[in-house]
Amino acid sequence: MPAEERKEVLEKAEKQGVRFIQMQFMDILGTVKNITLPIQRLERALSEGVFFDGSSVLGYATVEESDMRLVPDPKTFTVLPWTNGHLKTACMVCDVYDHKNNRFEGDPRYALQKLSERARKKGHAFNTAPEYEFFLLQEDEGGRPLPRPSDFGGYFDLMRDRGDEVRKEIVMHLSEMGFEVEASHHEVAPGQHEIDLRYAEALTSADRVMMMKYATKLVAQRHGLFASFMPKPLYGVNGSGMHTHMSLMSPDGTKNFFYDPKGKYQLSDLALYFIGGLLKYAREMCAILASSVNSYKRLVPGYEAPVYISWANRNRSAYIRVPSGRELRTRIELRSPDPAGNPYLQFSVMLAAGLKGIEEKIYPPEPVERNIFRMTPEEKRELQIEPLPSSLGEALECLEKSKLVREAIGDHLFEHFLYIKNQEWENYRSQVTDWELQNLLPIL
Repeated sequence: MPAEERKEVLEKAEKQGVRFIQMQFMDILGTVKNITLPIQRLERALSEGVFFDGSSVLGYATVEESDMRLVPDPKTFTVLPWTNGHLKTACMVCDVYDHKNNRFEGDPRYALQKLSERARKKGHAFNTAPEYEFFLLQEDEGGRPLPRPSDFGGYFDLMRDRGDEVRKEIVMHLSEMGFEVEASHHEVAPGQHEIDLRYAEALTSADRVMMMKYATKLVAQRHGLFASFMPKPLYGVNGSGMHTHMSLMSPDGTKNFFYDPKGKYQLSDLALYFIGGLLKYAREMCAILASSVNSYKRLVPGYEAPVYISWANRNRSAYIRVPSGRELRTRIELRSPDPAGNPYLQFSVMLAAGLKGIEEKIYPPEPVERNIFRMTPEEKRELQIEPLPSSLGEALECLEKSKLVREAIGDHLFEHFLYIKNQEWENYRSQVTDWELQNLLPIL
């Protein structure tokens, strides 16, 4: 790290009375990891990094290659606004290096950095704006979550309860940390909320998602509630998604390459190729975007989540929607990702698929503006509308054959992700559920 950047971070920490520094990173599945240092260790951490045991982090390294190092990114220095006094704490997002002092190929942040740099070499900055949905659930006396929502509100309802207070407090803290929040509101399901972050370059956006998860859980806990990013924690209601708006901009932000005033739908060929790539590789990247066995309880007909691979300008049953904004606001909305996954890997495969669409000039079919859920099988076949995988097992079969995803995230992340998720699938499908005991046991 250059001396000037080290000096700037140290001055910020001293000026704001910081007493502790959290060095944060993410494991392969998207769990936020952290090492906390006293302020006296900050200068050394900035110059030398922080050593840790990589074999203890899921998907990282074996015992034989466990010596790893966190190198904090000075641009991510943020004071945590809910801390104060002798416990005032700041955090920094870190890059991971291996025992040979090389960037670690199993660091999900590194995968997105490489792909973002590939786009930048073509003159494109990849921007994302995630819409984050989550549930606030009641807890038992031991602090464990119960499948009971914190309220019984619905879409856009004006609630005056703990859940409303939690959401507003999260937004307040995010704003104090310099994150631009577009809006927040109560979602369709009881106890379900949404917070929309303003667009930023994908790496910054993923860093913010990591912090948002941490802040959301912490604030909810302070109010006696449990914040869950599980895609479908409650039966019979909508699940939680992470609809992601994306665009390719000039690095200075003055030009949107997805906009063409004379193009079809006022979209450029580049935008249409990007859509074509997302459609073509939808099944291959589904296991990264919807990475849990529970994700596929959300991706079912009737609950506003996409099931079929298509695109549209207005149709919200489509896999990809193009919102109405144009010029600098031109963007594509991908509706299948959910908040349980790793945002670095999710944004990586989105970008990889879009760039491949541009490279191969994959022109998408015509948009489908009808409700696909009401179409007959014959109508869907005629329009060549394929379904997304219906289970994690099917999604992993598609992923295993994907050259695109392997190239996008690298062999280490690809192989470890497949191994971990295949274990999850095998364990899940061998379980005997309450539904089977209640509905099959009495009659079979």
